[in-house]
Amino acid sequence: MLSKYKYHIWLHTTVLIFGLTGILGKLISADSYLLVWYRLIIALAGILVYFSITKYSLKITKKQLIRILLVGVIIAVHWVTFFEAIKQSNVSVALVCFSSSTLFTSLIEPLYFKRKIKAYELIFGVLIILGLYFIFSFEFKYLTGMILSVISAALASWFTVLNGILIKETKAKLISFYELLGAFVVLSIYLLFSTGADISLFIVPVEDLKWLIILGTVCTAFAFILSVEVMKKISPYTVTISVNLEPIYSIILALLIWPESETMSYGFYMGTIIVIATIFLNAVFKNKFSKEKKELQ
Repeated sequence: MLSKYKYHIWLHTTVLIFGLTGILGKLISADSYLLVWYRLIIALAGILVYFSITKYSLKITKKQLIRILLVGVIIAVHWVTFFEAIKQSNVSVALVCFSSSTLFTSLIEPLYFKRKIKAYELIFGVLIILGLYFIFSFEFKYLTGMILSVISAALASWFTVLNGILIKETKAKLISFYELLGAFVVLSIYLLFSTGADISLFIVPVEDLKWLIILGTVCTAFAFILSVEVMKKISPYTVTISVNLEPIYSIILALLIWPESETMSYGFYMGTIIVIATIFLNAVFKNKFSKEKKELQ
C-alpha cells in the first residue's frame, strides 16, 4: 500500500513543507530582506551539495543564464514581499491573499502564450476578488500585509509563467539553481548599499539561526529536490490540486501554534472559503479542458 502511494505521500509532504514557510517567517525575528538573504545562502549551499553528490552539470549557455538570472530578481522581490506580508499581518491573512496568484496567472499567461483568456478564468477571477473583498472588509487592520501579499502573488504568477517558457529550453534543476543565484546576487547588492557594507548589520539572533537553517535546507533545498522527483511520476493536475492545499495546511498549523493571534473573524473565513474553493474549481476546469483538447487532437 505504501509503495503504491509513495509518490503521493511525497507530494503532500512537499506541500506541507512549503506550508511551513509561512510559519517560519513568523518565527524568525530578522527583517524580511535579511531573512530571504540567509534563506538563499543556505538553499544554494544545499543544492550545490546535492549537485556535487549526483555529479549534476551546471553547464548552461550565456543567453539562458542571463534570462534565468533576471527571473531570479523577480523571485527575490516576491520572497521579500511575502515574508514582509506575514510580519505586517499574520500567517492566515498572508497565505489566503497569496492564493490570488491563480487570478494573476490567468491574466498573465495569455499575454506570454498568445492565447485568449477563457470565460471561466474571468469568472473565477471575479470570485477570487469577491473573496479578497470579504477579507479586506473584515480584517482592515491588516491592510498593509494584504497588499504586500497580493503583490507577492502577482510576482509569483509572473515568474511561474516565465518558467513555463524557460523550461522548453533549459532543465528544471538548472532553472531553479540559477534563479536562486540571481535572487541572491541582487539581494546582496541591495543589502550592501542599504547597510553601507556594515557587516555587523548582517548578524541575526542565535534563536533565528535554527529556523533559518530549517527554512533554507528543508523548506527550500530539500523541498525543491523532492518536488522535482515527484513531478516525474505524478500528473500535473494532481500536483496542482495538492499544491492548492498549502494555505489550508498553513492556516491549520498557525491556528494550532498561535490560537490567539491567528483566530480570525467570520468574514475572513467566508472569504477564505470562496478563494480556496475557486482555486480548486480552476484546477478541475483546466484538467477537463486539457483532456478535451487531447481527445480532439
